[in-house]
Parts: sequence; C-alpha cells; structure tokens
Amino acid sequence: MRKKHILLVLLIFSTFFLCFANPQDSLDVYLFYGDGCPHCKKEEKYLKMYEEKYTDLNMHRFEVYFSDENMKLFGRVAEGMGADVSGIPFLVIGDEYIVGFDETLTPGRIQSRIEECLTRKCTDPSRRIIFEHSRDMLTDEEAGPVENETEQARGERERIITLPLLGDIDAGSLSLPVLTVAMGFLDGFNPCAMWALIFLIGLLLGMEDRKRMWLLGMAFIAASAFVYFLFMAAWLNLILLFGFVLWIRIGIGVLAILSGGYSVRDALTTRALQCALAGGEDRQAFREKLKNVINRNSLALSLCGIIVLAFMVNLIEIVCSAGFPAIYTQVLSLSSLPSWQYYSYILLYILFFMLDDMFVFVAAMLTFEITGMTTRYVRIARLVGGVLMLLIGTLLIFRPQWLMFG
Repeated sequence: MRKKHILLVLLIFSTFFLCFANPQDSLDVYLFYGDGCPHCKKEEKYLKMYEEKYTDLNMHRFEVYFSDENMKLFGRVAEGMGADVSGIPFLVIGDEYIVGFDETLTPGRIQSRIEECLTRKCTDPSRRIIFEHSRDMLTDEEAGPVENETEQARGERERIITLPLLGDIDAGSLSLPVLTVAMGFLDGFNPCAMWALIFLIGLLLGMEDRKRMWLLGMAFIAASAFVYFLFMAAWLNLILLFGFVLWIRIGIGVLAILSGGYSVRDALTTRALQCALAGGEDRQAFREKLKNVINRNSLALSLCGIIVLAFMVNLIEIVCSAGFPAIYTQVLSLSSLPSWQYYSYILLYILFFMLDDMFVFVAAMLTFEITGMTTRYVRIARLVGGVLMLLIGTLLIFRPQWLMFG
C-alpha cells in the first residue's frame, strides 16, 4: 500500500475514533482557514489560548487554500449546516458556525460558545460529514489511475497562466515589491493623473521667481501624493475590517478584469487618450483658479491655495483612476504583514505613481519647456497595465493564494 493510502486509512480511523470514541465531556471544534489569510492568523492566536485553557477542547484544522480536498470538505460542512460559504476563517462549534474574525466581537463569541458546549452536550453534525468525506477520499484514490506527476511539478504547472498578447505567465514569479513598483508606475500613466500638473507648469513657467516656481510645483505634487495615500490607506483598512470575505475579493477581481479590459481596448482603439471626467469647462475653471492662486502676493497664501486645489482636483479625478489602487490594496490585504509594512508598501506604490509627474515637473523647471509623455508611451503603459489587471483579476477570483506574499 502506498504512503498516501496509509495516511488516508489512518485519517479514517482517527476520524472514526473522533466520531464514536470521544468522551462525552470533550468538545470538537473545526477550523477552516487559509495559509496567508491575516484574519485566520489573528483568530488562531485566540484558539491556541483557548486550547491551553480548556483541556477538553479538541481542535481540528483544515487548510483550504492549498488543498482541494479540504476545500471540498469545507463546502460539504457548510452545506450540511446550511451556511453560506462567504469567507474564512470558518469555525464550527457544535451545531453553530462563526464566519470571519473581528477582534472586538469574535473572541468573546467563541469563548462563550465553547463554555456553553462544554457545559451541555451540543449536537455535532460535522463529525459524520468529515468521516464520510475521508471514506470517499480513500475510495476515489483506489479507483483512480496512478498519479505519476509530483506535487511540486503539478503546482508549478498550475501556476502558468496564458493571457492574450503576453502568452504564458508564471504567476509564481510575482513578488510584492515588484508588483508594487509595476502597478504604481503603470498607474502614473493614467490620463487623469497629469493634466492638472501640466496646467500648473504652464502657468509657473511665466513667473520670474524660480524659488516660488519650485515651491508651488512641489507643494502641488506633495499634496496630490498625500491625497492618494489617504485614499489607499482608507481602502486598505476597509478591506482589512471586513476580512477575507469572498464576495469582496470576487467583486474586486471582477473590477480588475473590467478595468483591464477597458484599458486594453482604450489603448488599442482610442486615438486620443484623455481623462473622460475632465471636460473642457472643468479644465478652464481649474485653470482660472490656478491663475488666481499663483498671482497672489503672499507666498503663504499661494501655497495654501495650491494645496487646496490639489486636494480638490485629485479627489475628483481619483474616481477615474480608482481601479489600480483598489486592486492593489486588495492584493496587499491578502498578505499577513505588520501595519507599518502595509503603509510602507503604499508609500512605495505612491513614489512610483508620482515618478512621471516629478520627471515632467523637474524637466520643465530646468529646461523651461513642458515635456509630457508622448501618446505612444502612454498607450504602451495603458496596454501593459490593462493586461496586468486582467492577470490580477483572474488570480483574485480563481487563485488568491498565489497573491499572498507575507
């Protein structure tokens, strides 16, 4: 008998013992979790503490991201309990289940349920489901063909994704720093990201005070970056608050696919790439406000005005470019990282997002000419960015574990 058969037989016997030989005063708790899920990791800390506190507590853990069998078992247990499998962690205690994790509510709920089931005997419908699933696994294994491909080879093969234009892509070659730099840089080529700065540069070049030119321009860029940081930090915390909820991940995955498809179509078919939200009247009104702010005698008032205008225009235009930040923060939330690392990655993203703005501004201040990105480079960046979003959207929906780097 092969090693896998032996392990399955042992699993069945241990499950059989679990179902029928446990003393009446013990309690079996079942946790379905994913390696890399930050909320699962937080819940695990409390579960280990409860294991030490309650000696009659038997914890059974099933990792679902990297085990198709555990994922099937997850579905069967949830279906047997009439539960909507909307996310993990998924904790079963007796005939009740707890989905997700909130540090202010979930630990107390888990503890009270454990004490309730230790005090009185709770029905446990999951025992028989797990036993039957283990039996079916052994039956399928003995009836099926011999598997010659190693687990490592199969994993490597499954990580290859074929996309239009780019062909085969190895998702395993992605890393969080590389992905951060790539997405931030490509996001900077959004047509909505630079038009306001171009207007500002055009007005600054007519000034004689070079120090004032540099101060006002850098203030505008810094304020724009700060608005982006606030938006991305808020979006990240919103996702972390809700936890790894299935519908949120799938929703953002769909957004990534739609945004990526739009970017690819736009890059291939649109002759003039421009921001759809910045109409002629809006741009003219913004230009007039810029003139009034820049021509103030007080440098302090001009700086305050520039910062306020930067906030206003970027809050409006971020609607046009929200796809990349929303998708990136969802990917970032999949990694279990300390808070400071989350914000460090956001800062790295923004640094490369603002790189083209800084290049255009510095070049204009040194040469007294506005040097914008040509349509050709913007088109290429939009095309590559669209394909990247298609890839990430596909992974978010079907293989989220491949985007977990922490």
